[in-house]
Formats: sequence, structure tokens, C-alpha cells
Amino acid sequence: MKNEAIFAAGCFWGVEEKFRTTPGVIDTEVGYIGGNIEKPSYEQVCTDRTGHAEAVRVTFDSEKITYKELLDIFWNLHDPTQLDRQGPDIGTQYRSAIFTLTPEQARAAAYSKEALEKSGKYNKPIATKLVSGTEMQFYPAEEYHQKYLMKRGLGTCEV
Repeated sequence: MKNEAIFAAGCFWGVEEKFRTTPGVIDTEVGYIGGNIEKPSYEQVCTDRTGHAEAVRVTFDSEKITYKELLDIFWNLHDPTQLDRQGPDIGTQYRSAIFTLTPEQARAAAYSKEALEKSGKYNKPIATKLVSGTEMQFYPAEEYHQKYLMKRGLGTCEV
């Protein structure tokens, strides 16, 4: 069964590549969500004035991978304790957020965040925001950002 999920975990290139190569994921698309202007460009989002997050929309087959498993991948592919940044990328566009699309996703995301907080894995609070994405527009990023690392034969953004 085909479902969607939206995750923001810093620069969308590496996030997309991790989800894109996950068995059970049908498709990925990078874009912008959670801001205050329609159809923002990459240049606008990079000013840190639009309120958008760089995000990845993941289309997945729920008979092959569960939303909970996607959440586990999300938590492990970035540092969820960093507020409005990931590594050298600083600004609200790089924030950690889960944009839930159903009440079931909202419950699962809240449960997984709480479990991570209680796990003791981090000695700082989890900064990831849980946001209802049902009323928000996801704007696909420009074509040159789609499958960016794959097109360049790279598996990661790290040097």
C-alpha cells in the first residue's frame, strides 16, 4: 500500500539519498515546507527568511517498510538535538522536523520522539519539532536538487 511521509533533517540531499536507497521506499522528492510564501525558490529559502524547511517527501510501500521503520532511519541519520542546524549548515531551513500527514503518523512520531528522549542516547534535549503537515503545502525543489547525490555518483554529502 502506497503512503507518504515528510521529514526534515538538515540539507535535503543526504536525507533524500538515505531514504531513496531504503528497501520499501518507492520514491523521494526534495522540497520546501512550513513557510510563509508560496512556491519559494532555493535562493529564497536560503535567506532563512521564508520559514520553510528543506524536507524530503518519501513515498513508501507500507507492506514492505513501516512508518515506524522510517522514523528509526530519520532519528539515526542526523543529530536531532541541534536546533536550526545540522553540522555546518545553520538556519531554520535546516531544522529537524517531522511533518505528520495522518493522526496515526502523529501518534507514532510522538511516541518515537518520547522513546528517544528516554533512551539516554543523547545528553541534550531532542530539538526535533513534530508538526501537522496536513494543512501545509509541500513545494518541490528545483529539478537540479532532485536525486542530487545519485546524479553525481555520491552516497553522502560528507567529505
